[in-house]
Parts: sequence; structure tokens; C-alpha cells
Amino acid sequence: MAWRRARSAVRRPARHGRHGREDRSPIVRPPLAPLDTRMERFDLAVVTAAEFLRSAWPELREVRFEVGDMPAASDDEGIPRWTVLPDERRIILYRVPIERLSHLHRNDDLHRRMMVEGSVFRAAAEYLDRDPWDLGPERFRYF
Repeated sequence: MAWRRARSAVRRPARHGRHGREDRSPIVRPPLAPLDTRMERFDLAVVTAAEFLRSAWPELREVRFEVGDMPAASDDEGIPRWTVLPDERRIILYRVPIERLSHLHRNDDLHRRMMVEGSVFRAAAEYLDRDPWDLGPERFRYF
């Protein structure tokens, strides 16, 4: 005689779905790497500020804005944030000193970007021998 299991009238709820993974969704994936890195955000801030300055000042149209990691040596004033080479028409901005040695009152993406753009403006002002506020006067007039 074959043994039969008796069926119960109350069916137990399934704790697991197919292959034992009911709580998962096919949309959920493992965490992805960030789409942009700190270096890419720095480069983007330099490029956008440089393009604004090139469009506003004809003297800067032929100037190359470059990004370096660290200056070769420090000077009397400390570690330089940028180097201006007017004979070569180059401005080199150093990423590590700008990011690490600048003091932000609020450390978020907006203020970091403003710090980088401010460095680009100050370096371009040094190249043009002007005040940084003179480079974008219409940008700062709110009246």
C-alpha cells in the first residue's frame, strides 16, 4: 500500500518565491560606481569657467588652461595653486592644492565648484594683470 500524505485544508503561505528569492526585484542591482570622479568634476569646473572667460575676453582665446596634480616645488608664499606662463600662453591649475588646502565654510558640491571656478578666475586675472572681479562684471550685477 502506498503511503499518502494527507492534504490540509489550510495552505501555508509561500515564504519564498521562485528559487527562494521572492523579496528581490529584477530592477534592483548591486551598487554602481559613481558616474563621475572628483578629478572629472574638477576638470569640468575648470573647462566651463575657462570657456566663459574665453568668450568674454579676447585676450584669453589663445590661452591654454591645463590641470596638473601638484606643482614641482613650493615658493616663498607656500604651495602655489596655479602657475601663469604668459610667454607660453598657458595657465596651469594644480588640483591637489586647490582641493586640499582651500578652506571651505561649507563642504558640498556647490562650494567646491565655486572654489575651483574662483581659482580659474584669479589665475586668469593674474594673466591679464587685472582684478578677478573685473573679469565678469555683468555676472555679479544684481540691481
